[in-house]
Amino acid sequence: MAEAVEAAGAPGRRRRAPGMSADERRAMIVTAALPLVAEYGAAVTTAKVARAAGIGEATIFRVFEDKDALLAACVAEALRPDALLTSLAAISLDQPLADRLTEALDAMRAHLSRIGAVIGSLRATGQLRGREAPKGGDSGTGPDPGARTGASVAPVPGSREAAMAAPLAAVTALIEPDRDRLRMAPEALARVFLTLGQAATPSGEKEGAGARELVEVFLYGALDGGPGAEARRG
Repeated sequence: MAEAVEAAGAPGRRRRAPGMSADERRAMIVTAALPLVAEYGAAVTTAKVARAAGIGEATIFRVFEDKDALLAACVAEALRPDALLTSLAAISLDQPLADRLTEALDAMRAHLSRIGAVIGSLRATGQLRGREAPKGGDSGTGPDPGARTGASVAPVPGSREAAMAAPLAAVTALIEPDRDRLRMAPEALARVFLTLGQAATPSGEKEGAGARELVEVFLYGALDGGPGAEARRG
């Protein structure tokens, strides 16, 4: 009988949410906090984060020492390439190479835009200062996670080369089906393409070339009527 009353929810008693480990709770809070940090920067309050996560504010401080530690975790999460790798893996190899690479460049730009939103808001609100602001590094496709907020952000273990390995492999796999048509090995071209992706993030005013235009320059060159002209027309 007691179990039935508890399952139905006894009046005046608050039903507990399913238990989470500290790591799961930390990840859930960071997920809720990221869009708020992108919008408000360091001015975001833990009360706002708690409301977004559907938890009490005190719960945040059970898994984070203070707000600076939460902000540092948000920076580290923004730099993770997981979402980018998922997007790259979802690109169909049945498409022409130019279409595959256009989707890949769009995914890379979206990843860098997410990083830029978080880093830019924190910098604008004084949480990242001058040389402490992240500069291109260990995520393989974004700023250095060793940068500091009010508290230090621990650097991701391993070299930049190691961090680049997964995005490089993903882009190489997109190019590989056309190996017989290429002047360079797919991995060598993928390295150049990743560099292009890092340099080609559009500004807020959408200046510069679109993803498709950049891919066509990458594949066929910049000169009209050159060796790539026939391929472009086809």
